[in-house]
Amino acid sequence: MPCKLLNLCEYETHKLVRIQSVRLGSLKWTFNGVILMFICIMMLWNKEYQEHDYVVSSVTAKVKGVALTSLPDVGDIVWDVVDYSGPSQVPPYGKVCRTDEDCVKGFWDQHSHGVQTGACVKFDVTRKTCEVSAWCPIESKKKPPKPALLASAENFTVLIKNNIRFPNFNFMRRNILPEMTESYLKRCQFNRHTDSSCPIFRLGDIVKEAKENFLEMAVEGGVIGIQIKWDCNLDGFLRNCLPKYSFRRLDEKESNRTLYPGLNFRFARYQTEKGVEERTLFKAFGIRFDVMVFGKAGKFSIIQLIIFIGSTLSYYTLTTVFIDWLIGTSCYSKEARQNYSEKKVESVQDRKQCILCVSFVDENHIRVVKKSHKKSLQQVKPISVHPCKDDTGHLSAMVGVLQKGNNIIDKPPQVLPRPNRPAWCLCGCCLPSTHPQEQLCCRQSIGRCITTSSLFEQLVLSRPLLEAVLLYREPLSDLTEGEQRIAALRNCSYRQYINWRIGAPPRESIPVMPSCSVWRIREEYPSQEGEYTV
Repeated sequence: MPCKLLNLCEYETHKLVRIQSVRLGSLKWTFNGVILMFICIMMLWNKEYQEHDYVVSSVTAKVKGVALTSLPDVGDIVWDVVDYSGPSQVPPYGKVCRTDEDCVKGFWDQHSHGVQTGACVKFDVTRKTCEVSAWCPIESKKKPPKPALLASAENFTVLIKNNIRFPNFNFMRRNILPEMTESYLKRCQFNRHTDSSCPIFRLGDIVKEAKENFLEMAVEGGVIGIQIKWDCNLDGFLRNCLPKYSFRRLDEKESNRTLYPGLNFRFARYQTEKGVEERTLFKAFGIRFDVMVFGKAGKFSIIQLIIFIGSTLSYYTLTTVFIDWLIGTSCYSKEARQNYSEKKVESVQDRKQCILCVSFVDENHIRVVKKSHKKSLQQVKPISVHPCKDDTGHLSAMVGVLQKGNNIIDKPPQVLPRPNRPAWCLCGCCLPSTHPQEQLCCRQSIGRCITTSSLFEQLVLSRPLLEAVLLYREPLSDLTEGEQRIAALRNCSYRQYINWRIGAPPRESIPVMPSCSVWRIREEYPSQEGEYTV
């Protein structure tokens, strides 16, 4: 279509084919009803009519509990809330040297025990190492005690305070709900079945919810994730925004049997004895709890509802696809499928691609083939096959024959085979041609030529019939003798043959006559100059 300004004022719509069928109509409405039900269920289940916002959160925790342990060389120690964490350190190694020049004063690396003083001192009989300024003695490597020293920490409790906000809706809430009183918080403890909203958790219960054993896990330590999920509905009387807690272990249990098992950290306690600062170094193995907050809130939005309805309208095309597939299967006859396909699909061929249709006297259908510039038309394989369809021209010709009282069962005319019959000719009456599209016989197998049929004489070559057809189409045409009249009769004879043998050709295809019929017509109505066009 050429690009014009007036094209902006045009409207294009789709062509529809309506099939009058109770079965297909019932099937269509059944499928549409199922699709509508599915859309409604998904809209309500996933709240697709809502606008959503994601949570912004902050978390604080307060641990309560006291434990008494006895350590070798230290004695009894009381552990309270202050003693549950500390900075981590990495044990290093000394650097081998020969002279003081090998040691850099103030140098430190991750494998040293401290900061080098710049002096190279004797380490044993054979080696020297760089002297470092560090705490003495250095940490000794020992396995964690079994059972865990703080096994009683299983009964410690932790209060988790979680504040959330949904910025788009300007909505704020925390996991300590408005209806919770101070007396309730003093006596409540989280239990998934009896009190799932309480923000106070027993450590042993947290580990148990994660399907782990506290006493076993406390020996080498580990990481437990506390997940708080907020799934909030902010629509009027359906408003609901409560936290849901879940627990899982985050570190891999299997890796705990290899390098760097569990979780540990170091901290120290400092004191001064006789003017000398001393410290007690602790390497603690414990369980770390990571609190993770997820959440989404939804509120009704007419825009989101329109978007969802618009996006789901495409689901109704599934009905069309299924019914089209059903019609194309063996549930319908070949004729019904062909008729529906021709009504629904309109094929438009490329201008560079020429589609031809041919008919053989020993076949009861029409072949549609592509024009070939190398192979003879007789040998080209069809791309589709169609049944013959009569048109008004052929029917009017038959009426003309019957009105004139012609005897169709006369003795067939005698047509002698041509001596120079080409190899592609199977009827013996074709003439050779250098053009592949003209190399076509009336038969697909060896047999009698169609030009020997009495109907060929009556319907195709009969002068009175052809003149009557010409007058039927052009009542005021001049049929005086001359080259113009012969050409008109010849062209009318061509059309009569096509109407007889091919009828209405398939859409976008050009009918081709066999060579024997073409030359028989040209012999009956020759051109004085010997030049012909079809």
